[in-house]
Amino acid sequence: MRKAIISSIVLAMSIPGLTNAQEWRSVYTDNDFSTCITLAVDPGYSAEMACPGYKGYPLLIADSDLRMFVSYGFDARNEMAASQTMPGFNTIGEKLEWLIADDPDLGDRPVASILRYYLDRSEGFIPDTQVLVVTKIEPGNTCHVAYIDALANPNANLLARQAAADLVPGWDCATMETQWIGNPDPHTSR
Repeated sequence: MRKAIISSIVLAMSIPGLTNAQEWRSVYTDNDFSTCITLAVDPGYSAEMACPGYKGYPLLIADSDLRMFVSYGFDARNEMAASQTMPGFNTIGEKLEWLIADDPDLGDRPVASILRYYLDRSEGFIPDTQVLVVTKIEPGNTCHVAYIDALANPNANLLARQAAADLVPGWDCATMETQWIGNPDPHTSR
């Protein structure tokens, strides 16, 4: 009997999709606002757009008071990510990296993203910077999980992917705080 149980465990561990190991691949899409649909506009103050993401996966991009907000999914407005941004005036990069999991039942699906934010800090008389934002993508649990200063870390992209692999699988947006990873920006304290 014991031998049968051990054999079953070994067999289960060898079947793809039954282990906890995450095998993700990166796919890049452009943040092309010409493909977006405008949902709401308050001239001079804010705009909200629905954009197609990876394979049409819903992407919500909002600009309010010169700050960008990006959220994901069919209920993107109600995800925590819809209210998260970087401090001060900022814009987002032209490319979005999606981390994709291959699910045997659901097909390939996004589990996280990495997006570059450009922070304008000219009002504080310190240099502008760039931050990679790692966001967990899961219906009802979509939020920022990690920030990596892209200028203070020459390997920022690798740090962002590693942060996603380490943090996203067990991340609970309601109870956990976004982590700063790598070398800090020398002009700010955390």
